Formats: sequence, structure tokens, C-alpha cells
Amino acid sequence: MTLATGYYFCTLQCCVNGKDKQYHGNGTRLLISEAKPTPYGLIFTSVIPEFGDQLKVPSVNAPAPSTTPLGLPGVMDAEGRVDESRLRMHIFKNGGVSPSERGPVWRFLFGMYPCSSTSLERPLQQEQLKVRYHAMKRKWQQLFPAAVRLRLNGTDAELVAAVQYFDVRQERVKLQAQNQSDEVRERLSFLELQAQVLFERVTFDLEELQEAIRIIDKDVPRTDRDLPYYSGEGLGNLLVLRDILITYAAFHPEVSYAQGMNDLCSRFLEVLDSEVDTYWSFSCYMEKFSKDFRADGLHRKIELEAALLKELDPQLHTHLITDSMESFTFCHRWLLLGFQREFEHCDALRLFEILSCDHLELISQQVDRARYQERIARRHSIEDKPVSEAQAVNTEFTFELFICATILLDNRDALLRCRNDVQLIQFTNSLQGTLDLNGTLKKAEEHFYNYCKRSAWDYMNGRCRTSKHKEDNFLFQLRSFFS
Repeated sequence: MTLATGYYFCTLQCCVNGKDKQYHGNGTRLLISEAKPTPYGLIFTSVIPEFGDQLKVPSVNAPAPSTTPLGLPGVMDAEGRVDESRLRMHIFKNGGVSPSERGPVWRFLFGMYPCSSTSLERPLQQEQLKVRYHAMKRKWQQLFPAAVRLRLNGTDAELVAAVQYFDVRQERVKLQAQNQSDEVRERLSFLELQAQVLFERVTFDLEELQEAIRIIDKDVPRTDRDLPYYSGEGLGNLLVLRDILITYAAFHPEVSYAQGMNDLCSRFLEVLDSEVDTYWSFSCYMEKFSKDFRADGLHRKIELEAALLKELDPQLHTHLITDSMESFTFCHRWLLLGFQREFEHCDALRLFEILSCDHLELISQQVDRARYQERIARRHSIEDKPVSEAQAVNTEFTFELFICATILLDNRDALLRCRNDVQLIQFTNSLQGTLDLNGTLKKAEEHFYNYCKRSAWDYMNGRCRTSKHKEDNFLFQLRSFFS
């Protein structure tokens, strides 16, 4: 729904002169003025019914500056703004962040908080996101009251306990809401009004959403139950995970839900330990990677991994595609879940944030610019003869593909002994929880650098002019990948 300053037909539940009132979408026209666009939608600073009643708009006091800045050197300024490139570089070059820093860092890394936001702005942004998430969740719960609670068959005693823990937690939340000050209640009421207007016209495909809920209810109970986060009273977090996934499926019908999303979302919930923050961070992540859950995305990843392995080890590549490209399907599971099961859990979290920082991909843009400048200079030089373009670095070969290729190359002999898909599956299952992250990262960097260097020499062989400034040289930019 597109909103702008003007008159609207809608239903609003709001506070008018200290009293609750409801304006129905039956022709009542509201003048919404001073609508300020933000990354989270429009902020309404004045809402006036045409028939004369003046809505009371609660004032929003500036919160106190944040007392928990990021502890990463040179990443956050005095006002709380984050230098995104330095954040991503720090994560890559330090092999991730410490567990104590991971939660705050992920809120910036995955886009829940804009890096340009200040410590003064983020508390209000947090309130807005919280109110909007709960408005979204209420909307599907009102349409599917039977889906509000997970259906139990009574055979899983731990899951029955999880529901009980979840219910107790919900009661605590209600009690906390009752103890809020009048000022906070008024401010939240106004934010709820905004959220209701924002989602008023959102509609669901009921049949598709019901099917998504059915699959989610099958996947969630078996998600990461061996982790401490889901033990004891933590079992209730499974129900939190369920609500997040259903809300995402309801408001992203083009993606809905696919198996594997539960594992990814669980990772966010464990680190952030917040239903609201997990939803928004997971949603931002899925904006970039939702295509990987579709058939065309799966096939593209397999094609790229096969092409990369062909560059690095033609013999192994030939062996794995003897029958069909389906022999690489197991790699897609690795890539889709960020190698979640192949490394120890703490290392899998580190690897996930290293891959998500996109540091090499961002630097490759600088390399592309340097290569482009050299190509333009060569074309405009009267000294050089016209030459055909050579193929340079394949920019679709992301670092995660090199991690995958490294695992394949490290297990080359075992793979060459595999003769069918059953043996491949047995091989991949044998790797779960056994891989060394630091060694894999080091080898993947070497493969990445050597591939880029070889491609660069092939591209520039006898064609590039001598650069007067080494900073403009393609190879100089390439070496900066790991410096």
C-alpha cells in the first residue's frame, strides 16, 4: 500500500483526547499531514479526522544515548554511526567477532539497523519495528485463530513442555505491558495506529498460507533441539521460531516458506535472542538470498560450483559429473545453510558472519573499477593495437563457493572413490561436525587468490599498459584482498 500526505479511507483504532475511538473505512476521511518517509515507512506527525475531532499525538522524547557501543576499534563514531565497510572488513580479517559482540554486530551486519543511524535514533526505530511486527503477527492470527497454537499429538513430552513454557512467557509479557507508564502507552498506541494503517490493505492467499503453516509445524519441532538455547525452558523458543516463520511467510508470499529457512532463522534467534529483532534481521537476509530457496536458484548455485571446481581441479569435476549435474546437489545444502552442520556449532556461526560480510565481493568492485580504467586507457592509446577481450575473473564466484570447493579438494581421494549418489550422501554425512574452520578458511583464501591471480595474468598478458601509479594497477588491487 502506497501512502502519501492526504485523505484516506481506512479503519483506525486510536486515542482522541484521552479516549479510545475507532474510525471506520466507511467514507470517513482522515487528513494525514507531515508524513515523514523513513526506512521503516511513514512517520505520521499529524492525523486529523475531517469531521473535526483532533487526534492526540503523543510526544516522543529523545532517549538517552546508548551505553553499549560496538567494541570494535574504529567501527562506530561518537554518535553511534557505524562505518559499514570497516565493520565488514573487521569481521573478515579477524575471522568473525566474539560471542559477546555477535548480537549487536548482527543487527547492523544484516540491516536491521541502518549503519547511518545514531544511538539516539535507534531506540525509536526499535519501538517502531516491535509494534509493526506484532501488528503483522496479529493480522494472520486473526485470520487463522486455529493456527495461533501449535497442534500437539501428545507423543512428544518435551514439545508439550515447550508450549507450557511459551504460555508462561506470554503471560509475563502481558504483565509487563500492564506496568507501562501512561507516556509509554500513548506513544505505543500512536505507533500501533501507524502500523494498522500500513497493513490495512495487505491480503493473504489463505490456501498457500495454510500450506506454509502445515510445513512449518512439521519442521519447527525438530529444529536444533540439541542446542542449549532450546533446552529446558528454552524449548519455548521453538514456538517463537514458529511465529517468526509464519509471519514471514504471510507477508512474503513470493517466497512463503521452504525447508531450510527454519535452520537459518533459528541461527538468528539464538544469536539475537529477540523475536522482533530476529524477524527483521532474517527478513533483511532473505531479501538477498531468497532466490536460493527456489528451483532456479538451486540450479544456478550448482552450475557455479561445478564451473569453479572445473577451474581448480578438472579431473575431480569430470568425475562428479559423469552421470549428471545432480552429483553436485549435496553442495547446495552446504551453501544454502552456510555449512551449518559441517563445522562445530560455534565455528558455523563464525563462518556464517564471515560469508555474510561480503568483504571480498565488495573489494572486487574496486578491482573491477581498476580493470575498467586500464581497459579504457588501452582503447584510447594510439600505441596499442586493437585486441579482443580476454575473459577475466568470474565475479559470480563468491567466497562461499571457494569454501565449498576447498572442502571438495580436501576430500578429493574420498570423492574419487564414490561411484554413485548413495556413496556421495554417505560421504557428506560423514563430514558433519568434523571440519576445521581456520584451516578451511586459510585454504579457501589461497584458492581464491590464486584463481584471481591466474585469471588476471590471462587477461593482462601482453595487453596492459604500465601504470604510473601502482594504486591504479589491477594486481595491486588484487593483493589488497588479503592484506
